[in-house]
Amino acid sequence: MDKQINNFLEFIKEDKKLSDNTLQSYRRDIAQYEKYTTENKINYLKIEEQDVKKYLGYLAQIGKKTSTISRNLASIRSFYQFLVREKKVKKDPTDKIQSPKVEKRAPSILTSQEIELLLEQPKDVDLKGIRDKAMLEFAYATGMRVTEIISLNIEDVNLKEGIVTCKNGTKQRRIPLGSLSLGALVDYINNARPLLVKNENEEALFVNTNGKRLTRQGFWKIIKYYKEQAHITKDITPHVLRHSFATHLLQNGADLKSIQTMLGHSDISSTQVYMQFQDESIKNIYKQAHPRA
Repeated sequence: MDKQINNFLEFIKEDKKLSDNTLQSYRRDIAQYEKYTTENKINYLKIEEQDVKKYLGYLAQIGKKTSTISRNLASIRSFYQFLVREKKVKKDPTDKIQSPKVEKRAPSILTSQEIELLLEQPKDVDLKGIRDKAMLEFAYATGMRVTEIISLNIEDVNLKEGIVTCKNGTKQRRIPLGSLSLGALVDYINNARPLLVKNENEEALFVNTNGKRLTRQGFWKIIKYYKEQAHITKDITPHVLRHSFATHLLQNGADLKSIQTMLGHSDISSTQVYMQFQDESIKNIYKQAHPRA
């Protein structure tokens, strides 16, 4: 990578205090953009709007999703805004380029019955079962992203208050734990984790059978295993548990602002996607409550 790109990556790392995932996305997007400009003998310091549009067209051509292209444009735009401030370019060539419209697809969710079925699967008869029970209950109780869950340290949980503190970059939010989730977590922390952990300095809340911090892949495999045990045909990922958490809260009367806070959405429009699942619930409440329904 050349000097300007390295300076930009250093700048966003130091000044914007972004999460690791976001920084990696910037790094990947800019590296791919640099590769394209080099291969096509384009000087990115003298590039025109038309050339950037061609690059976005190229991304579509090689099968990149609209959301990925939109994110690439945002990364490139940040890069040029940095170069303008540094007086390396006179104008931002992305200034008038519209971001492609990303369709907000309906998130996949589980019914309350499917959630019950899934959470019943781990049997707390051995260390792994106790951990898995705690972890699945925790994922559904908090609606946290998989990266956030596996990044948690033991000190991030206050068992007395029944609260977990989720840290994402410089932001943090406190999420309450339900009684079932808290019970399973106390059982895991007291009876399973001390026996799984090999190194007493291990800080991770959820560990694998080797006593090390659980990975994303490890978490996905655990969910897949119990989905099959429960004979649920829907595709279940950690994110489906997050969507189900939000939808069930909304259907049971929680307000959108509170759900936004618990999910850690910076923009309420991201939370509003769950409104479509409220319709049936509202109709049922109306039928039960309205005197002339």
